Amino acid sequence: MDEKSKRIIVVGIPGVGKTTVLSEVKKSLEQLGVQTALAEFGKIMLEEALLLNIKNRDDIRRLQIQDQKNLQRKAATKIVQIISDIVIIDTHLFINTFEGYYPGLPMELINQLEPSNLILIVAKPEEIYHRRQNDSTRDRDIISIDSIQNEIELSKMLISSCSVISGAPFKIIPNDENHLKECIKNLVDIIMSNS
Repeated sequence: MDEKSKRIIVVGIPGVGKTTVLSEVKKSLEQLGVQTALAEFGKIMLEEALLLNIKNRDDIRRLQIQDQKNLQRKAATKIVQIISDIVIIDTHLFINTFEGYYPGLPMELINQLEPSNLILIVAKPEEIYHRRQNDSTRDRDIISIDSIQNEIELSKMLISSCSVISGAPFKIIPNDENHLKECIKNLVDIIMSNS
């Protein structure tokens, strides 16, 4: 990895508000004069999946696991080629497939991406539940508040595992209702540290 660039992997379960946070973080960093690239893992995977006749991101998780692995590898290869002061990688820690939870960041991918930092964005389960219900842009699984709480706990375990594998520090940042600016500031502060 280029000495001047930092790769920040930012994760969170669907409905946590990650996309909104990251678009604002990118704007804030660019206002500070920091060249920032935002790599949406799912979007890059979809570009490759279109060649397989997959029409949207939500259909990717319905593919066979081996097909998902191949798409992940191709996406990671494209991401490591991005040249920027900061590369923010927007992805998920796990994908809910027919076979069970599949890691969004298996060891092979973590080693390929070489992150400098890992960030987990969380929110209250009730807020995530309502955000998922109100999101008409995606084919989201609507699950119970208890199931969402379980996914948050699973995320906390997985982010620490990713930290052990990569040697990158991790931080958990809340994105609760009416605290978006605080979440953005916390993330910008972490990214700017040691830059």
